[in-house]
Amino acid sequence: MLTWRHLFTVITPTYNRAHTLERAYLSLRDQSFQDFEWVIVDDGSTDNTRAMVMGWQQEASFPIHYVWQKNQHKKTAFNRGVKKANGELVVVLDSDDSLDTNALYAMASAWREIPEKDRSRFVAITGLCARPDGHVVGDMFPRDIFDATALDMTFKYHIKGEKFGCLRTDVLLQFPFPEEIAGFVPESLVWRAIARAGYLTRFVNQVFRVYHDSADSLSSQSRESQQHALGLWLLAQDTIVECLPWFRYQPHTFLMAAARYTRFSLHLRHSNQPFPRGHTLRGIGARALVGVMWPIGALLYMRDRTRT
Repeated sequence: MLTWRHLFTVITPTYNRAHTLERAYLSLRDQSFQDFEWVIVDDGSTDNTRAMVMGWQQEASFPIHYVWQKNQHKKTAFNRGVKKANGELVVVLDSDDSLDTNALYAMASAWREIPEKDRSRFVAITGLCARPDGHVVGDMFPRDIFDATALDMTFKYHIKGEKFGCLRTDVLLQFPFPEEIAGFVPESLVWRAIARAGYLTRFVNQVFRVYHDSADSLSSQSRESQQHALGLWLLAQDTIVECLPWFRYQPHTFLMAAARYTRFSLHLRHSNQPFPRGHTLRGIGARALVGVMWPIGALLYMRDRTRT
């Protein structure tokens, strides 16, 4: 049995974001629920992040742990934060975002409403994101309280848009981000692997995170960037190989994933980037999808090359 010092560990990977990190700090300082610690993993910043954090450590009513590492990537910073966590549940707060004042209280309430005998089946409490003007980002869930796997919510119920919540620390330790893969790795690869292991998420129609979009955020850069071709190829490969049982719910999504598989594999070949081991095109269904959509994937690749 693991024992925890706190209910929550808030983890913030950061890199040269001193100009936005205070927003995250102020939102934590104002939380109505205070049983948490803050773990800041600095991925090699060269700005005044360290000095700012040292000042907050002197005044904050909650523990703040600062960890510095040579620049490696957000995924490595995240894994390191999880290993350092003393909270039962992990909340990953980006360095440019903030929490609703009652976010941790609402997450704690939702978690404790799950009968203790059933909690081993659950991995997360997931809620909504809103912009600073209060507008909810993306779709709401089918009901105000809804239990499902993350894969069912994505493919079966077609819920789109940014979502946010907390996850069990002990499960995250079993499903770390793959550090052997260079560069950007989509977070959804880890969430999907956890869902395929059978873990449920409790989805609630409550706003937890205030989403501040910025041009230099990783999420903005990674959506269709050739710079992140490997990560996007991995996501396409996972969709058509590992998630194929959900094909019947969204055939179009899987067809387009097959096109992106070809698109980004051509980018990887063009840049002489090796394909990671263990991630191959397996199964008749996946091969058929890629074969049918190969022309579209090739056209998308040629469009990318023309634009550059």
